[in-house]
Amino acid sequence: MKKIQLIVLLLAFGAARAQNNPIHIIPQPVEVLTRSGSFTLNKNTVFTYDKPESKSYAEALSQKLSLVSGFNLAAKQANPGAANAIAISLNTAENTQLGSEGYALEVTPKTVKLSANQTAGLYYGVQTLLQLFPKEVESKSVAKVAWTVPAVKITDYPRFSWRGIMLDVSRNFFVKEDVKKYIDEISKLKYNVFHWHLTDDEGWRIEIKSLPKLTEVGAWRVPRSGHFGSRLPAPKPGEKATVGGFYTHEDIREIVKYAAERNVTIVPEIDVPGHSMAAIAAYPELSTKKDPKTFVNPGISIADWYGNGTFKVNFENTLNPSDEKVYEFLDKVFTEVADLFPGKYIHVGGDECYKGYWAADPGCQALMKKLGIRHVEDLQGYFMNRVEKILKSKGKKFLGWDEILEGGISPEATLMSWRGVKGGIEAAHMGHDVIMTPTTFAYIDYNQGENSVDPPIYAGLRLSKSYSFEPVPDGVDPKRILGGQGNLWTEQIPTLRYAEYMTYPRGWALADIFWSPKESKNWENFVKRVETHFERSDIKEVNYSKAMYDAIVKTSVNDGKLTLTLESEVPGLDIFYSIDDTMPDQFSTKFDKTVELPDGPITLRVVTYRAGKPIGHLITLKRAELERRAGR
Repeated sequence: MKKIQLIVLLLAFGAARAQNNPIHIIPQPVEVLTRSGSFTLNKNTVFTYDKPESKSYAEALSQKLSLVSGFNLAAKQANPGAANAIAISLNTAENTQLGSEGYALEVTPKTVKLSANQTAGLYYGVQTLLQLFPKEVESKSVAKVAWTVPAVKITDYPRFSWRGIMLDVSRNFFVKEDVKKYIDEISKLKYNVFHWHLTDDEGWRIEIKSLPKLTEVGAWRVPRSGHFGSRLPAPKPGEKATVGGFYTHEDIREIVKYAAERNVTIVPEIDVPGHSMAAIAAYPELSTKKDPKTFVNPGISIADWYGNGTFKVNFENTLNPSDEKVYEFLDKVFTEVADLFPGKYIHVGGDECYKGYWAADPGCQALMKKLGIRHVEDLQGYFMNRVEKILKSKGKKFLGWDEILEGGISPEATLMSWRGVKGGIEAAHMGHDVIMTPTTFAYIDYNQGENSVDPPIYAGLRLSKSYSFEPVPDGVDPKRILGGQGNLWTEQIPTLRYAEYMTYPRGWALADIFWSPKESKNWENFVKRVETHFERSDIKEVNYSKAMYDAIVKTSVNDGKLTLTLESEVPGLDIFYSIDDTMPDQFSTKFDKTVELPDGPITLRVVTYRAGKPIGHLITLKRAELERRAGR
């Protein structure tokens, strides 16, 4: 009887430990083998390293855990194997399974051993180990908890070599410390590329010493409020431009070094030939009209968009492809950019280039005649080939959005597919390397929940949709798909806190997609891991959205009647609603099948519960909105 009681107690203890410190890692490792017992950090635990290259990781980990545990922990050089030790080492013989970024982590009740072929693997192994510690490891001060790590054996390595996040700092400027904090957080999720969108119509953010007006003029715009694209009025004569900012060479070198220490390569983007209004405001002679009144766009609408995907730009924002001075300008820009960023790629944009001003320009028409081309669209191919030659002269590789296919590109060019995956498929079949970043899965500036709750934007992208992303389309050689990327455009994102809110948890989903094996994808398991990371994010004060808990409200018209369907992304939620002007709770009508709504000026109110407690936002929709969603 006593033996049975002891077994029950041990099982209960094990269950409690697992519940308090679950193995909920993002991104999901390749292989996780759980074992009995746990390793407990105490004041006598030592951190060991085998080589100078592994020293910094042992020291950083010991300092991190000293801060939160209150123990005075130290790192020393020693061979792995000592008891009560966390050992970090580089493999003397390469483990081919792990590659350059993989790691092996083994936790027993006596030791923790982390090994990798290269330092990148050590960095990622440390991030996984920290996720195995209690959530209080994210504290900024001492936390009184049992510092245990479940016994486990993990073998892990990435699926894709390119795991990126893009941050647009043109629409809204983010100071140096904010950029560093954003990079720090994505690196913990094993992202290894930070795509830095540095120039656009709304601001030029990088110092070019040989072209000082780019930041003296192009980095600043007049103050306006409201949604981008609908701000009014245009700058008035003599109005001072006071909103903006830019990064000096010193700032950039500091950020590049900071990122490299976290195994993140920064890919700068200088967006040309379109999206160049800030550059033209600084140097009007770069455009066809050479209008000295060109301004940095403060967020007014500068284009008319048509339903068929075409558009007209009403303020010139394109560089002149027929003017040799433009290429002299770009040579100066890319000389300094290449010197500041050691990575092999420079992104040159190439997207949404309006050719109307080229079509009306005598110089462009003369160039077309000289080149023997009939279509003005082909001038972009000419321009991009000139740009690629400039980049090659600086030792850099050419990377652009999928529009660079227009007019032809060289075999060495790499393409980033954003207008769905079609451009990526075409480029891969042509032999180009491709990074998949389609709006339908990877545009994390899109609204992630209910439009009546979150500030609306022009499109939506729910967490479950991001998680369903598959970067390698059927029929495409996987070797041509370098990986994928999430893009955060910041027209509606003025602060780092809100950038975090829009990035997470969709950034966690994409981290899984880009790192973890395709066959490991499991939505219910991912939701559990997300909820664990909600708690960890609360402690480290990183913002995130809980839109996944909100009901999805759909309406349709059947036999002339307005009908209602309610869904949830997260399994196990109960959805309650009212249409009688009462506030819904767990005692209101529970949704279980499609409902025919009565005629009249009703107001629908919906809320989600789990285990008897409210968990989602209250959604309130009047009849007019319900009919609009049904297409009436």
